[in-house]
Amino acid sequence: MLTPSYPIGALVLACAIILAMPCPGQESSGAIAELQQEPKKQTWDTGGLQKRIESALERHAGKASAAAVFLSEKNEELGRIRVGGSKVMPTASLIKFPIMVEVYRQAELGEVDLDSMITLREEDKVPGSGILTEHFSAGAKLSLKDAVRLMIRYSDNTATNLVLDQIGLQSTADSMKRMGFPETQVHSKVYLRNSSFAPKRSDLYGLGSTTASDMVGIYERLLRQELLTPASCEAILEHLFTCDDNQKIARHLPVEARLAHKTGAVNRSRTDAGIIYLGDIKIVLCVLTTKNEDRSWGLDNEAEQLIAGVAKRCVLFAQEKTRPAEQQPTELANGSHGLLVEALQRTLNKRIKSWLSIDGDFGPATEAAVKSFQRKSKLEESGVVNKATWAALGTLQLNDDPVPSPEVVNREVLERAPALKLNAPPETTAKSWVIIDADNGQLLAHKEGNRTRDIASTTKLMTALLVFELAKAHPQVMEEVITFSERADQTIGSTAGVRAGERVPVSELLYGLLLPSGNDASVAIAEYFGARLSKPTETTIGKRSAAESYELFIAAMNRRAKSLGMSGTHFTNPHGLTEPGHQSTAVDLAKLALVAWAIPEFRKYVGTRQRGCRLESVNGYRRDVLWENTNRLLAQDGFWGFKTGTTSAAGACLVSIGSNESEKTTQTSIVVVLGSANSQARYVDSKNLYRWIWSR
Repeated sequence: MLTPSYPIGALVLACAIILAMPCPGQESSGAIAELQQEPKKQTWDTGGLQKRIESALERHAGKASAAAVFLSEKNEELGRIRVGGSKVMPTASLIKFPIMVEVYRQAELGEVDLDSMITLREEDKVPGSGILTEHFSAGAKLSLKDAVRLMIRYSDNTATNLVLDQIGLQSTADSMKRMGFPETQVHSKVYLRNSSFAPKRSDLYGLGSTTASDMVGIYERLLRQELLTPASCEAILEHLFTCDDNQKIARHLPVEARLAHKTGAVNRSRTDAGIIYLGDIKIVLCVLTTKNEDRSWGLDNEAEQLIAGVAKRCVLFAQEKTRPAEQQPTELANGSHGLLVEALQRTLNKRIKSWLSIDGDFGPATEAAVKSFQRKSKLEESGVVNKATWAALGTLQLNDDPVPSPEVVNREVLERAPALKLNAPPETTAKSWVIIDADNGQLLAHKEGNRTRDIASTTKLMTALLVFELAKAHPQVMEEVITFSERADQTIGSTAGVRAGERVPVSELLYGLLLPSGNDASVAIAEYFGARLSKPTETTIGKRSAAESYELFIAAMNRRAKSLGMSGTHFTNPHGLTEPGHQSTAVDLAKLALVAWAIPEFRKYVGTRQRGCRLESVNGYRRDVLWENTNRLLAQDGFWGFKTGTTSAAGACLVSIGSNESEKTTQTSIVVVLGSANSQARYVDSKNLYRWIWSR
């Protein structure tokens, strides 16, 4: 549809230019130049951007809010968006930015001295992010300013507590309230919940709390040098430019952009807020997420991808608004919109029959179609329409195809697909699925059930099975204590959150393996038990190195898979992170689940929704952790347990067991879905399969 911003004459001219040019690459560039013309505006209409960000946040498996303001070179407001901007949310380490503001406020008043020296004590050290705890000895001295730098650059938890000791724990909340940001509070020292001056807020939000609008407001006042003196504002910005987290707002920024920001990350919550400097434009942005279903660590984390995507949309929006009319865009990507995207969608429909709606919004469906076209054209499968993709697309289709006359249309007899079969399996997003009878192991139905695929963390069913079977023969195994290694601690992805040097009984660590899907727990288990599984009579730990034991554990996993008849399965690790050759099938995983379900202790673990555990360090300190089960089916009666898994290669996977009770009988089934479209889809796919099989 044409809008008043694009005169009909301009489109006609663009079409004429395209038809006249012989080179496919040049044909596309002519259309691009014409379609990008847009009259300059003094203020920006952010309605379309607001809707796209609302949609992205609504699809997120968790709670999310966002706020942003676009500012000119002179810090004049050009446009603003808010999505749940007033919702109070956890900050994680993002609260360290307001703490820094309070440091400089007190320094201006002479209440603290930035050059005063602080002595690090052994009892000051706390786990988590940073470098002081691991790399500095007790007795080391550093200035308050240096502690602030460590707090912002490396998000150092120990440095943060040292800073809070200097300024007073409650001072940040008090100052933020006076400045007009009452929901922005730090509640306690890091990893010292018993120091909280607001226990109820600590229970609700953890270390700190804020709103997206509050955080954007603080940054705005910082930019306008209204927060503190100009010198203090410049010093605070200088710290923020050093933040070394590049996985959230920073992930997709163009190379010419600069970013001053602070992030936060704990299992349940991922946050980021800061200022993007983009030429003469500044984008002040905050995205807060919590109660995230995906609590993994790494590039694939859904919440961190969401934050990166919101930042990317804001940058593309600002670039489009500030691009000279005669300038050709170098690329289109998820978040772009307008007539050029409509032309792209028509062209993709023509080239690869992608059946896209011509709506002018570059969303996930358009991105998938672009990737499909790039794959068929042997281009880099990026989902971004760059110069090479424009050239391969050739002449863009600016307008819809002409339609036949009504006389022709009304005479046409359209074909019809066969009628729905009531006893046919439901359609699912899963690439493979299988249903078996949990009472007798009978295969009831499947779709590509024997096709090998990546299986993500469903791998951990085998990791756990080996330990449970060993414990059945040697019950004392469950009381043995594992001390975490550096290798286990540094394992990427979903985590039980146990640190190197911390000790945990095997009976508790299995909860950390199966509930939050701890990749770190799987490595610790493999390092500890591999040698014993290689030689069942070997009871003394330490006869093999941890690295040797790890490899022996993988060998034991493969031996057990072979003994269970899992002919399509091969393991290369104990956690399921993507590696060549690490694959299984839906049928094989169902066999594994059937064996696991026969062990009463295994049933208890996979059916537990949450578990608290007290960890003890070799250094003597203790801390409590909470492990929550990633299997959302457990929130509904009739479902009893098993394991989730998610990676980019595997998609969303789920092994589950459920029962349907009637007056005459009880049906208990095991359902495995591999490669579902997203986290929510795996639960919908599984429930639909349960309904179908039970209705028969």
